[in-house]
Amino acid sequence: MRNPFDKSSAILLIYTGGTIGMKEDPKTQALVPFDFSQILQEVPELRKFSSRIDSYTFDPLIDSSDVEPSMWVKLAQLIRDKYDSYDGFIVLHGTDTMAYSASALSFMLDNLGKSVIFTGSQLPVGSLRTDGKENLVSAVEIATAKNMRGNAIVPEVSIFFNSQLMRGNRATKVNSSSFDAFRSPNYPTLADAGINIRYHDHAIHYPPILHGPLQIHTTLDTRVAILKLHPGITEQVARNVLLGAGIRAVILETYGSGNAISKPWFLDIVKESAASGRIILNVTQCLAGEVDMGLYATGKALNDAGVVGGCDMTTEGALGKLFYLMGEYSDNEKVKALLAKNLRGEISK
Repeated sequence: MRNPFDKSSAILLIYTGGTIGMKEDPKTQALVPFDFSQILQEVPELRKFSSRIDSYTFDPLIDSSDVEPSMWVKLAQLIRDKYDSYDGFIVLHGTDTMAYSASALSFMLDNLGKSVIFTGSQLPVGSLRTDGKENLVSAVEIATAKNMRGNAIVPEVSIFFNSQLMRGNRATKVNSSSFDAFRSPNYPTLADAGINIRYHDHAIHYPPILHGPLQIHTTLDTRVAILKLHPGITEQVARNVLLGAGIRAVILETYGSGNAISKPWFLDIVKESAASGRIILNVTQCLAGEVDMGLYATGKALNDAGVVGGCDMTTEGALGKLFYLMGEYSDNEKVKALLAKNLRGEISK
């Protein structure tokens, strides 16, 4: 049995910006942010929870297209500072970069024993057909949910959208004009909200020390470039990215199961980049599936050149993992070794 409504619990809503926090100005009809201290007036359904619900608003608000790693640092520090005062955290965030932020936070928050749930909406919360209220109400219910031992049922960074709770570093935005905006193509949902909320215990990650102190990692190295392969890519483009000045790592978005161009000039550039000490991480362009560089000759050539296989990581997960690992370690060989290991449930092996 589970008790989702713990009367002693408290939740912190953190509004960073995004559509969910907007409503129409009655005079100008323009969308403007509403005062989150009045959240119970905007979403009266929250009054039915026994839990205390407080709010914190970023100042200035951040359009998700303008999200920078400095915002993730501020968010991690806020959660650390408020950690002992709340049982769970809801991060209201624009959808465009939500998967990037959730992925990054999953690595920056170490020994997390409480829910940190990212959510938002495709329509403003004040709109008649908004998805924002349902997303917010369900996220609060999940964040307050505890088992009979009083522990959080989902003690990890996640995204809740359109009735599904997904691991943060496994989700990706797949639709810009539907309520079904996010998917977790390579990992099952952590929970599904229907008439009841069904938790999938086998899919949920639990910290090794459930009640240990939260630790945050705020030193991020962002010297990462992303090169998406495509027919007709030129030698100069590949060279500019793989051998670019100031670049420590490159995420190589390849075809299928990790395949790339077999032309000698491309493989020579890859070899030169790897030999120079740069980290090259291979992730697939496909929405689902994984990189297997031993399957075809072109993938094997990348492996022989020193490219690291990204298994079934999303690009968002790969970026957050690289930022975190490179911030922690100056030794690129150490980073490469850890890229192949499952640290926060971001890969399946």
